[in-house]
Amino acid sequence: MRRVLGGYLPIDQYGLIGNLHTAALVGMDGSIDFMCWPEFDSPSVFCRILDKNKGGHFSITPVETSTTSKQQYLPFSNVLATKFLREDGVGAVTDFMHRPRPMSRSHKHMLPWVVRSVEVIRGSMTFDLECFPAFDYARTKHTLDVQRTHESDEEGLPPRTASEAANSIFQSVFLHWEEVEDNAESYIGIERAVFTPEKLEHNEGLGVTSNAEDRAAQTAVFPMDLRYVAGSMGTETCPLIRLVPTDSPSGLGQGVKSQFMLSEGQRVFFILRTIPDVVVDKMHDAGTSDAQVQNYLAKFDPPISMKSVEDLMEDTLLYWLTWIRSCTYSGRWLENVERSALILKLLTYEPTGAVVAAVTFSLPEAISDAGRNWDYRFTWVRDSAFTMYAFMRLGLNREAKSYMSFVGKLCSEKNADGGLQIMYSLRGGREMPELILPHLEGYRGCAPVRIGNGAAGHLQLDIYGELMDAVYLYNKFSQPLSYDQWTNIRALVDHVCDTYDQPDMGIWEVRGMRQNFTYSKVQCWVAIDRGLRLIDKRDFPCHTRDRWRATRDKLYEEVMEKAWNSELQMFTQSYESRDTLDAAVLAMPLVLFCDGTDPRFVKTMRRIMLPPQKGGLTANNLVFRYNAVETDDGLAGEEGTFSLCTFWLAEALSRASKTDVTLLYKAQVIIDEMIMYGNHVGLFSEEIDKSGKHLGNFPQAFTHIALISAAYNVDRALQGRKPQQ
Repeated sequence: MRRVLGGYLPIDQYGLIGNLHTAALVGMDGSIDFMCWPEFDSPSVFCRILDKNKGGHFSITPVETSTTSKQQYLPFSNVLATKFLREDGVGAVTDFMHRPRPMSRSHKHMLPWVVRSVEVIRGSMTFDLECFPAFDYARTKHTLDVQRTHESDEEGLPPRTASEAANSIFQSVFLHWEEVEDNAESYIGIERAVFTPEKLEHNEGLGVTSNAEDRAAQTAVFPMDLRYVAGSMGTETCPLIRLVPTDSPSGLGQGVKSQFMLSEGQRVFFILRTIPDVVVDKMHDAGTSDAQVQNYLAKFDPPISMKSVEDLMEDTLLYWLTWIRSCTYSGRWLENVERSALILKLLTYEPTGAVVAAVTFSLPEAISDAGRNWDYRFTWVRDSAFTMYAFMRLGLNREAKSYMSFVGKLCSEKNADGGLQIMYSLRGGREMPELILPHLEGYRGCAPVRIGNGAAGHLQLDIYGELMDAVYLYNKFSQPLSYDQWTNIRALVDHVCDTYDQPDMGIWEVRGMRQNFTYSKVQCWVAIDRGLRLIDKRDFPCHTRDRWRATRDKLYEEVMEKAWNSELQMFTQSYESRDTLDAAVLAMPLVLFCDGTDPRFVKTMRRIMLPPQKGGLTANNLVFRYNAVETDDGLAGEEGTFSLCTFWLAEALSRASKTDVTLLYKAQVIIDEMIMYGNHVGLFSEEIDKSGKHLGNFPQAFTHIALISAAYNVDRALQGRKPQQ
């Protein structure tokens, strides 16, 4: 497939692994082609998905090119298995990032390791390993040192049987043997590949921020090492592994290659990590006692063995199984909803509860030079509020509580005008300078490659409605708001009353002129409405209650007057763009601005369902957010259909089905077809083009959130129950 696309895999040919601090994309050919390390917004170590030569990768693939590959998650987990099938053998590469066992008495710490298990299930198979890091977005050179972890005066080949191992004078030269079980043996390779980046020379982009925590994460480039442990079960031999220094395609420094054959019952674990020595050196420099240093090493640099690494996999599997068991959804799309929930959890930054919009940056929204390539490794108030809504719908209230704590911090540190930014760093920082990386060619040549996000300073008034809706539901379904939380929320609603009449950049973050976007006005109405509902539900004090009510009613009348085009019989994109249709208005009944059966809304929805040639936005049951060719959004070129909008259409149809039951079955068909467009492991990008290919950053939180919401509410409608709000 890489040959067909000029060295790139299709975006939908990847699975995701992660540890709630960062994540990596693993291709169906066994290659890690994207990983920022050690956190989501840290510089990339591997980004071959954005430059096939310079980006860096870590691949473990069969030598035989005629191998068929399949990929799946192990049940109820984010542990990813890639199988390679041939007539004479079946091999598997299983990838994960460690998560500690839940409720463990030993209180094991998370080990920030990428673990890759390689085994043969039937027959035999020869694998090629390539580990070519490209630190700091492929901007920083590095050195390679293949070290021996055990010294010896003699050299030789590793013994091939357990009995030979016991007698060989060369035992400590290449490996360290361990007895696992009566019928099993393994060895820890004494070689490790150490990759040491040179001192950073780049002080641009994400490194330029006054927030010390952000600066530390966003300029983090640490030495890393690659180690391995090999073993066999029921055979007389262990596989032989050697790491061979090799020049990297990036030209930034050497990587390592290895070719090895495995037979049935043989297995190798490869472990990539940040070298603990870096932290130890800093601890010594800071005057840390030897006892504290040893305690750190005991936690984060434990000895490795086949059993210890297998235990890490078991811990990780148990962590994910325990987490997803709390999901209360039991409808017809159970498997897809649970997978979406697991992906949203992977997109959660554990230290703060923030949710990244996607793990990637600059995957294009069109295979062209249009430049619609953005960095999504930040937390949008909008996306995170929707994620909180999705988690609560599934009974996963702990995540909602974590995000509410994060929101509380943001609300206590509002902008000078009393408002919020539309997006923040994962730690609540405000600065995300946008920078183009001209040395990277972009996915399939689609430049530019951007890091940072210039939309951070946009005015997007809709965020208050989405946040207030989530807060209202949090109070209703999760945990009552405290008085301190209420005072922060009350100030935000007052801010909305002060600013609702301003033009903004809208939900789609256009790079053109500000407008009075219909969706933004509707969400301002939602913000005030939910504030009033909280007053009624909780009897919270509010001396501006009358002003809120008057502003809410005025806004409703204004939208019905200024956003309605009586000639075209539709709600328009904005007060100014009277002829432009926008799928964002599908959210109107979803947020209870109007009923799904309101004639004005139904006429708008039916117009959206027309094909673009007839003035609509729908092609093959997939919905464009607007006509990018005819709409001036400040950018050139076309884009794909927007998956969020397609799920919104399904949910809107279910709301409108009270007077036309056929619309409910249409909603079900749309969800079923959208699920068909998901990739082989149930992941969605931001957009899908007319041919069904995925476009944009991947996987995208927005799409998985919308899938959960649509499945939940269409299920309720099919059961004859009202959608909840």
